[in-house]
Amino acid sequence: MASKDELTVPKEDLADAWQRMLPERLHGGDKAEVRADGIDDRTLRVHIKTAGHQMLEFDFAVKYVDSREIDIQLTDVEKDGQSVDERTDIMQDLILDYRRHLHETAQALHHYTHS
Repeated sequence: MASKDELTVPKEDLADAWQRMLPERLHGGDKAEVRADGIDDRTLRVHIKTAGHQMLEFDFAVKYVDSREIDIQLTDVEKDGQSVDERTDIMQDLILDYRRHLHETAQALHHYTHS
């Protein structure tokens, strides 16, 4: 029997829900692609492209610890197809902002993930 706090939503359904919800929380013009991880049923792969001339792309792994809590790992940052140093203050601010949007999306989907 599954515990009350265990994530029980099928991974493809969860990815679809995130794909619908995340763009509403991003800055105008930013684009996001969400897909289920091929190995871990509790992890989503999120790819965000920034709007404008920056040509920045961020990849995150969003893992559900339980039905409410997520763990976010930055997996890659690229500018114009080339990996960049994400340790600069500007990049850290952008990463922090996107992490906040990812947490907001998870919170907005609590009704769906926590039944």
